[in-house]
Amino acid sequence: MQPLADQRHVQTSASAAPRIGLALGGGGARGLAHIAMLEAFDELGVRPAVIAGTSIGAIYGAAYASGISGKDLRAHTTYILSQRVGLLRDLFAARSQPLQRMMNPFAARGAILDAHAVLDLVMPKGIKSDFSDLIIPLKIVASDFYEQEAVVFQSGALQSAVAASMALPVIFQPVLRDNRVLIDGGLTNPLPFDLLLAESDVVVAIDVSGAPVPDAKRATPTAFEALFASAFLFERSIVREKLKSSQPDILISSGTSQFQVLDFLKCDAILAASNAAKERLKVQLDRVLSVETLAQIEPPPTALALPLLSKKAKRGLLTRRRKSNSAD
Repeated sequence: MQPLADQRHVQTSASAAPRIGLALGGGGARGLAHIAMLEAFDELGVRPAVIAGTSIGAIYGAAYASGISGKDLRAHTTYILSQRVGLLRDLFAARSQPLQRMMNPFAARGAILDAHAVLDLVMPKGIKSDFSDLIIPLKIVASDFYEQEAVVFQSGALQSAVAASMALPVIFQPVLRDNRVLIDGGLTNPLPFDLLLAESDVVVAIDVSGAPVPDAKRATPTAFEALFASAFLFERSIVREKLKSSQPDILISSGTSQFQVLDFLKCDAILAASNAAKERLKVQLDRVLSVETLAQIEPPPTALALPLLSKKAKRGLLTRRRKSNSAD
């Protein structure tokens, strides 16, 4: 019988490519940049082994895990958002309650839109109905309003999980599922890369939360801007704290901070602004994958040493070895 270290090496060598975990964060309209990041994976011919998504990251995570390419997501999204008059009419029809009740400050329900109805309008036709039908395993994060904790969905109906993950208070009414009242997943886990660490060789996290950008026309933000920016300030604080204890292998900021959370009609500008981040992702992903593949197929220096090294130390060793070989 082989020593444990040898068994571990044989097991990793058997799978030629490392397992990639992809985390798609929340950020409202800024999250349209996820389309460009998914295109980067397609252009490199790389498929994530597992995806975790929050809010708009859950929307595009569900679409990509259903087998819809980044290119097709771009075409679908730009078409839907270009139909401005029809879209606004349909969104008005998708409101969660009559307009007169929304304008009543004492109304029992105060959300503007129903998340399920909005998803029916904007999601591509090829989206799967159940987690079990997905091509890529998916984890979707929502927040339990009363328990004040994150809820991770990995099975059951897909649309209700996505609706819960995107249910930003005031804009969307909460979603009821499994005897829970669920709201936006960004309030508890805005960038869920930590859900992928245990089952991935390489973790890629796409941060689309952004930060408020000063407006030269005004000294202070509008009340509406302040309302939503405060939520994302809170979410960025969560991400910063998470990064102190663990980090993804690749962390990409989308570069779309200058856009507001509801700037969906600026789709073309947001996608253009994310091009630089897309190219950074391709470069970093290609670099990390080349090292990870070497770590899986190159024999260890001894029976025990390499498999017991940390991932960071293993990469350093392999990089030094490659430099030495080049020098020779």
